[in-house]
Amino acid sequence: MERAVPLAVPLGQTEVFQALQRLHMTIFSQSVSPCGKFLAAGNNYGQIAIFSLSAALSSEAKEESKKPVVTFQAHDGPVYSMVSTDRHLLSAGDGEVKAWLWAEMLKKGCKELWHRQPPYRTSLEVPEINALLLVPKENSLILAGGDCQLHTMDLETGTFTRVLRGHTDYIHCLALRERSPEVLSGGEDGAVRLWDLRTAKEVQTIEVYKHEECSRPHNGRWIGCLATDSDWMVCGGGPALTLWHLRSSTPTTVFPIRAPQKHVTFYQDLVSPSLSLLPPQLTLPFSRDPRAPSLSSADSVGWPGPLCQPVAAERGAEGPGAWLLPRAAQPQPQPAARRARVQGGSGRGHGVAGRQGCGQASHAPLSSRS
Repeated sequence: MERAVPLAVPLGQTEVFQALQRLHMTIFSQSVSPCGKFLAAGNNYGQIAIFSLSAALSSEAKEESKKPVVTFQAHDGPVYSMVSTDRHLLSAGDGEVKAWLWAEMLKKGCKELWHRQPPYRTSLEVPEINALLLVPKENSLILAGGDCQLHTMDLETGTFTRVLRGHTDYIHCLALRERSPEVLSGGEDGAVRLWDLRTAKEVQTIEVYKHEECSRPHNGRWIGCLATDSDWMVCGGGPALTLWHLRSSTPTTVFPIRAPQKHVTFYQDLVSPSLSLLPPQLTLPFSRDPRAPSLSSADSVGWPGPLCQPVAAERGAEGPGAWLLPRAAQPQPQPAARRARVQGGSGRGHGVAGRQGCGQASHAPLSSRS
């Protein structure tokens, strides 16, 4: 496990140390505030930085506008995942999830509202939490990661209500199926598993790597991203990015992208993946130091908004940023450098327009606890 370890810095070498720290910075997670005006980014040092999107996207924006409004230490280790409720930012790292009030985060000296740790099998086990998923209908949060299990937490009481077991290796991603109380999970074991939240049982398993048209043995079998839209699912990672019909467990479209994918989402009739090991989709400086390099967000796409300019590239060409791919049985080559602006919300299917201000809507009584 990667942890942020304080180092003794010789006098006079502080600037050198800070420059090296920024050079090795990785952004693991992002989330947008419920009002759509702020972006939270979490890095490998356990820090969360809050950016003003309205200032950064202004036609009169300057370099100062692209710097974080505030940065604070949230976890001892990396911030692997984040998600926003109507009032709170939930962040997860090694073995625990924390809650922060959006309205308070914009002030210096932000303190966590509460933190919870799933019931692990041993007290010595501290697996990372790679994915967080909100289930609005039951006001719950699902956590998954290094212990190969899905944990459900009641946001009303803060108690863990169920554990879903079935994966044999790390879980990387979660998705909520529309109009159905089902959750999808994908991980290192190469399987996408569907879980019925009413019975807390696995109802379907798709072992993607076993399908010849999807398999890419040189990349491995791991599933790094997935998204669902009613009867359809798209997933990728080691295997090729593929659109599946869930009822028949049939792959219908294999998209022509060679690089492994880390994140994917549906947007109308398009599929928008982001590629790992590629230049960042969004560039904002994590540090307020004007000499600081910009953060790299290719590892996490929390909001497909104007800051993320998806690029549809030619078949076989792997340009920077994300792709927009038609949901068709036989995808056609896309013209090079064709840019499309995607308007979206906080990753939960909501747009950012017309929402209440940050921290002004009620969500869970747990927020009143320290």
